[in-house]
Amino acid sequence: MLLGIDIGGTKVAFRAEPAAGADLAEDAQSRGKAVESAFSWSAPGALDADLAALRTHVEQIRVRTHRPFTGVGVAVPATLDARGRVTAWPTRPSWVGLDLAGVLRGLFPAAPVHCADDGDLAALAEAAAAGCEDLVYVGVGTGIGGGIVLGGRSVPGARRGSCELGHLIVNQDGALCDCGRRGCVQAEASGPATLRRAAAERGAAVGFEDLRAAYADGTPWALSALAHSCAALAAALVGVAELVRPAATVVGGGFAAGIPGLVEEVARRAGALARPGHPVAPVLPARLGGRSSLHGAVLAAAGPLTR
Repeated sequence: MLLGIDIGGTKVAFRAEPAAGADLAEDAQSRGKAVESAFSWSAPGALDADLAALRTHVEQIRVRTHRPFTGVGVAVPATLDARGRVTAWPTRPSWVGLDLAGVLRGLFPAAPVHCADDGDLAALAEAAAAGCEDLVYVGVGTGIGGGIVLGGRSVPGARRGSCELGHLIVNQDGALCDCGRRGCVQAEASGPATLRRAAAERGAAVGFEDLRAAYADGTPWALSALAHSCAALAAALVGVAELVRPAATVVGGGFAAGIPGLVEEVARRAGALARPGHPVAPVLPARLGGRSSLHGAVLAAAGPLTR
């Protein structure tokens, strides 16, 4: 089995599926079937508790699959150094300094483990799903992740770091980002940023379901909060497209997937930013919804990414 793990800011998801050419004849009912599982992080994010939860759920999915893992791919939002040590993860600061590569080797001593940025892996998975070799991907969730695929390959490539689309500055006088700068698209358009803005507009606390329902109903405070986020996303996508000329831009992530109409509003605002003779690439919803990074992790489990 191949195992993909998507380590997110609020939850961790797992997907195990048969490796190409796997002999599953002894268990016909499981032939070709994937096994998925997920758990939510507890607050406030103490490292020991996080690692204990990760180990517990790894053992649970190992029991459920009944087969050894021949490869493990891990999508991470944290910044890692060349040795696999966490150097930055604003939403879970207790992880800074953690030898994540060593932890993963300890969890999977018999299988190769390939770890990569969640946005880069999501972009590769979306490119594969769409059959598109040139696209820009943005994932809107607890943070903003992103990736660029050109000619079927991830840009800029593992040796040069990940594509930090979430830290493009779209408003120099904007909200303070977790990275310490102001106006990063993550600070302007992530799920938490949008909910904070909605609460300020409403004058009362706003949860995700509140925002979703109010946006569907056309409630002014919800429309205003999401208009700001969609404008920031559109500006970021159009700016990147001026550099790399993708065939398509894709909007995914759990927050975006959960708000009907969000992608269409980003597309409308991106189209309004087109300049004469340079139409904006189509803005499309992610084919894999909020699970792009997880599917990308499974791709990484098959071996070092050469695409």
